[in-house]
Amino acid sequence: MRQIFFDTETTGLNPESGDRVVDIGCVEMVNRQLTGRHLHFYLNPERDMPEEAFRVHGLSAEFLSDKPKFAEVVDELLEFLQDAELVIHNAAFDVGFVNAELKRAGRQPLHTVVSGVRDTLLMARDMFPGKANSLDALCRRLEVDNSNRELHGAVKDAELLAEVYIRLTRGQDSLVIDEDSSNTNKQQQDLGALEALDLSQFDLPVLTASEQELAQHELALADLDKACGGKKIWQSA
Repeated sequence: MRQIFFDTETTGLNPESGDRVVDIGCVEMVNRQLTGRHLHFYLNPERDMPEEAFRVHGLSAEFLSDKPKFAEVVDELLEFLQDAELVIHNAAFDVGFVNAELKRAGRQPLHTVVSGVRDTLLMARDMFPGKANSLDALCRRLEVDNSNRELHGAVKDAELLAEVYIRLTRGQDSLVIDEDSSNTNKQQQDLGALEALDLSQFDLPVLTASEQELAQHELALADLDKACGGKKIWQSA
């Protein structure tokens, strides 16, 4: 299965009132393994940057002024997303913004391009009802290291989401690919090919406890019996 962990940063909270996408991050996973393929765009929103949004992601209007506009990268973005399942935290927010950008560019909405959308916020609410389920909260709860996440960034957040998703779905504890996994599998196959060893050909010694060892054992049992208030169950009456 091909999945794209997807995140955006924006100028605000409402695409209907003119807020725009300024940062898009995509991280590819195939069959629960990161492939190393990323897609990242900073975008010129063609408008000012509200102070509230700047405090979240640190992207200024000046920094974004020479970046491409959404219409200039839309073909590359849609090609990367084609037929993949999108995994998004709070999917309604990101999908709403991207669909507004697609409409502005004269394109069809996301659902016509991707195979589906999975919302990890809804997954987390089902698994941890009544608890905080922001991406930061999930990183803390699932022991995902987000210590270098001072500001929101689309690619970094997509990478963290991939790790969170793996732990949410309990398929594996980490996304780290073992470079020696092929060797390990080969060793296991070689061991499995060995014939079972007939132990009847060996004369195995039987070691018995000495009187001193038996006495020490009885003392240890007596101490245990005293510690549990005489409720021992390991000896018959």
